[in-house]
Amino acid sequence: MKRKFVKSMLAIVLLLMPMFLSGCRIESRQKLETRPDTWATVKKSKRIVIGLDDSFVPMGYQTKSGKIVGYDVDLAKAVFKQYGIKVDFQPIDWSMNITELRNGTIDLIWNGLSITPERSKQIDFSTPYLINDQILVTKKRNNINSFADMKGKVAGVQTGSAGAMDIDNQPKLLKDRIKGNSPVLYDSFTDAFIDLNSNRIQGLLIDSIYADYYIAHQSNRLSYKIVKSEFPKESYAVGIRKGDTKLRLKINEGLKRLAKDGKLKRIDQKWFGQKVSSPLVKEDK
Repeated sequence: MKRKFVKSMLAIVLLLMPMFLSGCRIESRQKLETRPDTWATVKKSKRIVIGLDDSFVPMGYQTKSGKIVGYDVDLAKAVFKQYGIKVDFQPIDWSMNITELRNGTIDLIWNGLSITPERSKQIDFSTPYLINDQILVTKKRNNINSFADMKGKVAGVQTGSAGAMDIDNQPKLLKDRIKGNSPVLYDSFTDAFIDLNSNRIQGLLIDSIYADYYIAHQSNRLSYKIVKSEFPKESYAVGIRKGDTKLRLKINEGLKRLAKDGKLKRIDQKWFGQKVSSPLVKEDK
């Protein structure tokens, strides 16, 4: 008798479980939809929290003294200075960036974040402010001149990066060629370069902006070789929670003013010289 009772209760629980989970999802969605626009809170507190990978040179990184600096750091400060708002930079696990944003741990993701279809389903973006592409960095000793030369070799990429998404979305270009048909995943590009130098990996798919800056500041920079990407170009933009329409508008307006008054061009030249220029600067000519 007891056994039949237990089976009956289990059947009822299994029957009700989908309804319970559905209710939880609806409640969670309603909470997101009713969350007030972050701009009102930021405007009142005069502070905003930006999440970043603090090893991503030159976009945003931590110096030996512990200070966070970089292109995106200067740009974010310049945008919010117009509104009298102080920026706090919060280092995060890059693979969890969207989770941190949606949970409210941070207010924005501003750190060389590429616009991708996958991310656009979960968050909104500001106006693009830099154009980037994925490149393959190798060592000259490996004689790799194209993606095809990576056949049977080991490739690396950062976890949660646009490059990692490219590898999965277009497997014929690189994934199907490399050893094990799967790249080695790294928490940071700093660790990936260590393995590249030690020949534990033979190719590193990476943002060209990061690679160009990093290699230019290495004593052994002549030992590296850059292979042009077969993946499409991408745009950097600020990651914003869906529903934060006023905050998105204020960021876009701030970027446009910086382009118009010449401040954006000066930030471009400070970090990239004449090699890289924001599309906003070109549009404003």
